Amino acid sequence: MAEKFDVIVIGAGPGGYVAAIRAAQLGLKTACVEKWVNAEGRTVHGGTCLNVGCIPSKALLEASHKFAEARDDFDTFGIEISGVKADVEKMISRKNGIVKTLTGGISGLFKANGVTALEGTAKVLGSGKVEVAHRDGSTAVYETRDIIIASGSVPVDIPPAPVNGDTIVDSSGALDFTAAPKRLGVIGAGVIGLELGSVWSRLGSDVTVLEAMDSFLASADETLAKDAYRILSKQGLNIKLGARVTGSTVAGNEVTVTYTDANGEQQQTFDKLIVCVGRRPYTEQLLSADAGVKVSDRGFIEVDDQCCTNVVGVYAIGDVVRGPMLAHKASEEGVMVADIIAGHKAQMNYDTIPNIIYTAPEIAWVGKTEQEVREAGIAYETGSFPFAASGRAMANNATEGLVKIITDKETDRILGVHILGQQAGEMIAQGVIAMEFGSSAEDLALTCFAHPTLSEAVHEAALAVDGHAIHIPNRKRK
Repeated sequence: MAEKFDVIVIGAGPGGYVAAIRAAQLGLKTACVEKWVNAEGRTVHGGTCLNVGCIPSKALLEASHKFAEARDDFDTFGIEISGVKADVEKMISRKNGIVKTLTGGISGLFKANGVTALEGTAKVLGSGKVEVAHRDGSTAVYETRDIIIASGSVPVDIPPAPVNGDTIVDSSGALDFTAAPKRLGVIGAGVIGLELGSVWSRLGSDVTVLEAMDSFLASADETLAKDAYRILSKQGLNIKLGARVTGSTVAGNEVTVTYTDANGEQQQTFDKLIVCVGRRPYTEQLLSADAGVKVSDRGFIEVDDQCCTNVVGVYAIGDVVRGPMLAHKASEEGVMVADIIAGHKAQMNYDTIPNIIYTAPEIAWVGKTEQEVREAGIAYETGSFPFAASGRAMANNATEGLVKIITDKETDRILGVHILGQQAGEMIAQGVIAMEFGSSAEDLALTCFAHPTLSEAVHEAALAVDGHAIHIPNRKRK
């Protein structure tokens, strides 16, 4: 029998590595098992988020945004430049450098906090044991008091458009194009599809997004979704709703996609096709037959509100369990579970998880949408403030979008905050904090916001709930 631990974490993504560090900080002897190997054949930490997800995509989003801003908008600021060019290979290289720095940083944090990093593939056995097939070919069984499963998720494949790593790629492959494809197809108008579509559209691709659903961003507030559709379409994304892909044919360096829409069967040919229709939990060969851990029909490990599985001492967090597949949700679950294992009382608030789409402008929200409160029969009020009326937004040349706050009509408690605009992903934290502390719109209205800032739009939206916005005409109360 190999070494014994208090906690073994399986997976070193944003849920797993955070849980491991937290557990070690709380005095628990902790190991973290990771199977991810980079292009150089070295084990790397950080999971999908750091290696092929959140961070590399944001590196390309930022680079492409700066390029598009320099090309299209600098003249507005009185800055005249010509011959602006995008060096895609240099952008990719910078992105890879950021990934290397951050993944290496986690390894350093493991050492600093005393987390034992195990390289290989883990399997949960029965009776508090974890088998690890190490990269050197050896296998060891480790005893542990508690196990945290954080194995993450993988992209969903669809039979009509099988990924071949060349003309048809998933979200990971779309981060490594060495040049902007002339004709780019994207299947799926969700978060990943819109972000990747935006990157390559800014860099010169003719982008068509095929979305099977008839509505755009159904999970977002309808007001913001409508405005976002208009803005992104104006930027050049050809978003086709109700377009259900039925097949694809690869011929040489191009792929022809067949889909049906309201006008019948259609075909469109692309140089590259990105498939990003969602992700599924990753549990392949993770659980032995005697592990006893329940898995749902959809492949999710079943857990309660504190991420306990049906087996005492086995927890699961992040993308492999219910709830949104978001890195910050996984991280907070990791902290909660580590605290519980250490004997502390902990409970994550699932009602205040922020959602962000890093397009330009960004789309961010927390809490309920207006359609959700309406369908729930809740009496509510709303207050909105457009960035077109914000002095700072004008100075930034970023007047598109708005802030919208939804409150309970009787108590004034904030039910949802929705922001479409520059830095929405940063500003939404104000809504998260307000909701975490059970704030009312009046609480925000009575708070002093710095001037001139984009955040003043949050203040004005809160004032608008009661018809007292200062810098826009207020709607007449019924």
